[in-house]
Amino acid sequence: MKLARLLVCVSFATAFALGCAGSSPSLTSPSSADGLLDLTTSQVAGAWNLVSVQPAGQAEQAKPSGVTYTLTLADGRLSIRADCNSCGGTYTLSGRTVLAGPSLACTRAACATMAFESTYTKLLGGESTVSLSGGTLVLTSPRGVLRFAR
Repeated sequence: MKLARLLVCVSFATAFALGCAGSSPSLTSPSSADGLLDLTTSQVAGAWNLVSVQPAGQAEQAKPSGVTYTLTLADGRLSIRADCNSCGGTYTLSGRTVLAGPSLACTRAACATMAFESTYTKLLGGESTVSLSGGTLVLTSPRGVLRFAR
């Protein structure tokens, strides 16, 4: 399990480094095409607690009570706590688009909330539009919506 986490962290760090190799730092957040400010990695960095998931075309589902579902973003890496399982991988942020992965390495214990966990990890992996308002982070994609709070 530790080896899998290490491999995920290394692959995320490599992807992040390659994605940033041609970019130069900016002191301000430029506007995107729709006039909204782009986000920086420092704005989204840290630990986030999952509030709800909403798969495309379905109703919003609150996180099951009494279990932990988190997302931590730091230094181009992401780590996830999904009830009794954990996942790791890389992420990149460009403007207001976040890319989790290309793949996430997860433990596969049989948790009581496995169906919810599967939905969570499915919605998280891949490209999403990120919005940040106060202490709320929202990831939106064609797969659905994830809502987090600090």
